[in-house]
Amino acid sequence: MGKILEEYGRYFAASRHLLIVPLCLVFLTVLGLLTLSSASLSFVGPNYLLRQCVWLALALPCCFVALLLPIDLLRRHSGAIALFATILLVVVLISPVGHAVKGSRRWIDLGFLHLQVSELAKLALALCLAERLAERAGHSWDVRKDFLQPLTLLGIFALLLLLEPDYGSTFLFLFVGFTLLFLAGTPLRFLLSCCTSAALLLALFVVRNPVRLGRILAFLDVESTKLTGSYQLWQGLVGFQSGGLHGLGLGNGRQQLSYLPEAHTDFIFPIMAEELGYPFALLAIFAYVTLFAILWLEIYRVHDTFLFLFASGILLFLVAQTVINLAVVMGLFPTKGVALPLVSYGGSNLFLVFSSIGLLLNCFCTAQAQKPRLPDLLPSENFH
Repeated sequence: MGKILEEYGRYFAASRHLLIVPLCLVFLTVLGLLTLSSASLSFVGPNYLLRQCVWLALALPCCFVALLLPIDLLRRHSGAIALFATILLVVVLISPVGHAVKGSRRWIDLGFLHLQVSELAKLALALCLAERLAERAGHSWDVRKDFLQPLTLLGIFALLLLLEPDYGSTFLFLFVGFTLLFLAGTPLRFLLSCCTSAALLLALFVVRNPVRLGRILAFLDVESTKLTGSYQLWQGLVGFQSGGLHGLGLGNGRQQLSYLPEAHTDFIFPIMAEELGYPFALLAIFAYVTLFAILWLEIYRVHDTFLFLFASGILLFLVAQTVINLAVVMGLFPTKGVALPLVSYGGSNLFLVFSSIGLLLNCFCTAQAQKPRLPDLLPSENFH
């Protein structure tokens, strides 16, 4: 333990720009708690702010555990972790402990917590794909080993998510999986053919699902469907408009008073803009951009193939989830239930984000520790 902490101390001393990362995390988390304190005012029953504070207290240790876990241990057991995540995705579909909300079975009911299995599966997919692709690094490219085998793993996860159904997570998994294949050097002709096939398959599932198809059609004509299919999106846009430059003040917003559905989860950002105004909304976006930019720059300093791919997969999930949520609530994408990292209510969301940040910093420090120091590079005779 002492050696690990010594390595981290040396690493952070040489990478002081990473101190901005905890500042962004604290700012976004506090902003989320402030907004949640207002967004949950209309709910009779659970105290969502108190629950979120409890989840936060449990999620923070997950960050430190992920920070101290030996990356080699995770790599050796990547197959078992992926298998475990796959089993949980199957359990959600066929077991009585699978909890359904609005027709989608995405959660395992643990009594004190509804665990969204797809959050764990994100880390499992990034880990297993990175291990498989890194294992083949330096070898001549082989269609079966370097493309079909990773694609099969990705396809299993995507299919199970489609069956829930969870089209948003399916898109996220396919996006991250194909990007990792691209970063690993997969020829574009294979990737383009698979991306086209995946897009056609998703379109087929959407067309055969009246609810999802209705969302797409409503999105194409928001004003005409503002009282039906686009009601949630329209109310979110009303929140942005009424907030203006100065905001209505914390607790004075109207949209959270049963006007805007899911105001405490997927559509919490319009509540922030309505009550705190555009400056705070823009500051939140700036904090996300700063956080992700610093982490991306640090990833490009990683020369180990496995660590590079694993860290890239983790960060791609966080970035894509953030972009999709913001695009949905601003009316740029069709309505889809994707939480805003660190801000939206939910224990699974917090556990994923803080575990992801811990694993990213772990990857960076491990990569730095693998670099031989200058005295080790010089022959001993040069000192005589």
